[in-house]
Amino acid sequence: MINRVEKLSLLSEMIAFAKTDTKIKSIEYNFLLGVSQQLDISREDFEYLMKHPIAYKHIASYSERIVQFHRLVLLMNLDRERTKKDVIKLFNFGLRMGLSHECINKVLYLMDGFPNKIVPPDVLIDIFKVQYN
Repeated sequence: MINRVEKLSLLSEMIAFAKTDTKIKSIEYNFLLGVSQQLDISREDFEYLMKHPIAYKHIASYSERIVQFHRLVLLMNLDRERTKKDVIKLFNFGLRMGLSHECINKVLYLMDGFPNKIVPPDVLIDIFKVQYN
């Protein structure tokens, strides 16, 4: 299980990702708020992170990094306005998390074949299992 600092770091990273377009859309805001609730982060802490990002903290758990990458994929595709800048930023976030560039590329490639570009969690996990084994 990840600790509070790691949870805050994950959420802060997602907020930074959403701010690629400089303004967070309401659908993105609601998604981020939902993630904060899943992570047991208070609304006050969530609002604080919106204005004051914290430093990135590397997550040791490989499975938690995959879950985080999946959240970022979902966040990127919420508004259905994916830009090249979004894809590059997602790719770089994945690399920073220590994920394989081959796996990241495969997810990005396969994404277009799914409804709403949402890669099912089991497919995403299978992609990353190959690297881990």
